[in-house]
Amino acid sequence: MKACLLFMVMALLLPGWAVADAPEPGRDLLLVGTATNQQAPVRPCTAERERNLLPAVEIPAPPGGWPGAPQAVDVFNIFSGEVLISHGDREVCGHMQDARTRDSRFRAGIGMVVVPEAGDVEPIRVAWEEPLQARWIPTVRLGAPSPVQQNDTLRLVIRTACIAIALALGLSAVIGFITTRGREFLGYIVACLLLVVWQAVLSGLSGYPEPWLPVGADAPAWLAATSAMNLAVISWMLWWLCGGRELLWGSRRWLLVAVAALCLLAAATPLLPVGWLSALSTGLDHGLDVVCAIAVLLALWSLRRGDRHAIDGLVAVVPLLLLVLLDLTGNSLLVQYRVEANQLAVTGFLIVAAYPLNRSVGHLRRQRDEMRQLADTDTLTGLPNRRAGLRQLERYFEQARAAGLPLAIGFLDIDLFKQINDRYGHDVGDEVLVSVARTLETGVRSRDDVIRMGGEEFLILLPGASIAQALPRLEQLRQRVTHQAQGLNHAGLVVTASIGLAELQADDAGTPELLRRADNAMYQAKREGRNRVVAPAQGIEIT
Repeated sequence: MKACLLFMVMALLLPGWAVADAPEPGRDLLLVGTATNQQAPVRPCTAERERNLLPAVEIPAPPGGWPGAPQAVDVFNIFSGEVLISHGDREVCGHMQDARTRDSRFRAGIGMVVVPEAGDVEPIRVAWEEPLQARWIPTVRLGAPSPVQQNDTLRLVIRTACIAIALALGLSAVIGFITTRGREFLGYIVACLLLVVWQAVLSGLSGYPEPWLPVGADAPAWLAATSAMNLAVISWMLWWLCGGRELLWGSRRWLLVAVAALCLLAAATPLLPVGWLSALSTGLDHGLDVVCAIAVLLALWSLRRGDRHAIDGLVAVVPLLLLVLLDLTGNSLLVQYRVEANQLAVTGFLIVAAYPLNRSVGHLRRQRDEMRQLADTDTLTGLPNRRAGLRQLERYFEQARAAGLPLAIGFLDIDLFKQINDRYGHDVGDEVLVSVARTLETGVRSRDDVIRMGGEEFLILLPGASIAQALPRLEQLRQRVTHQAQGLNHAGLVVTASIGLAELQADDAGTPELLRRADNAMYQAKREGRNRVVAPAQGIEIT
């Protein structure tokens, strides 16, 4: 009925596209969409937009003039402001923080494809606004449309993948927090979110496919603010990973002060003039250099003191340190792929930082399993205790009822155990209990089916066995108990057991009735002289 209603709703709501998109008989294709008169999503440059641009850089024609083939121009590593590309009468502007202003063939940069006439010597002109930092040099790529666009796509994939990985790591931390309630997971979640915002602003993906962060013309302030938060997050996590808590007891307070100062600085960046933002951004870069150097020293110090967990911090700082070294040496690849290099370094840092968190989850799970094992296990014999045994009996009871299978149990009590303790001592009594436990384990399919109920009493579960099948098995176990105890080598020690046997009956409302009959049968065995198996309901007794 529900399926019919769902089908009727779909038929009412979606008839238009269902009919329009249906393939025509005899044609092996499916046509979707309609024709459009929308032009390429680029915009002309106005005087207002050109006012803040630096003097244009000219890309000269090759000797003999342009060959007449299409020329693709891609401008990237532009972190804020407008970019102008022009040739002849054609002139377009684009903005990294709003993908709607750019040619759809270029997504990691701002590009244009021009087709100069053969022999034309007029240069292609490119202009941009003042970079936030002097080291952040824009890159212009010129060439055939296909390879230039492929390079642009590759950089877009790297930028998107880094943000996706950060989001996935943050989501896994959310699951870890739900599982463990560990505060360190909350800190990691905040770190992932902040670094996602920083990457989005840095790469221009905050404006792709449409602006989802209100960056716009305030990109320098956003970059400076997110960089300050980025430095605060990395400093705190490296201090934690490299063993700063154990090495420098008072460092936590000072680190909190530094993190708070960086957060206040980030909040104040919208009030700062552009010139100050440039100095602040450069200072934050140098701050990262110092943090990486301190982190390496802390990690080495911790390793020297025997803290092998500091290896996590040392590995985490490697991609950031490599980035710092490449920047200090003016590496050309870093200049060309600065955005991707920064994102890859931070992504590697987040991946390594997630490892100790996952390790702590594993440690907590092991602790939980150990505590559960301790709570459900008898410490002397290693058998399930009364609580765990009754749970196991309840499961067998439900399975037997559901499947119509038999279920038998044996209630065993060691005869005259108090006298054994009084004559030989409690140490020998413990040996007897362990000997009986090991013997009973040999007669069941799983050691979970033998339970120490307390003192000298044991419960034996025989799922799938009728009383006729269980009786000889329990008799065999009774004989083994006596034989096994002879190997304890205590003069005069004789160990026997009385066992009461009961079988699940149709009118049993639960396990208490079954246990009560087995217990009564065991006491009957005691009264009749001990060292025997009794099933009184069936009138069966074996000695």
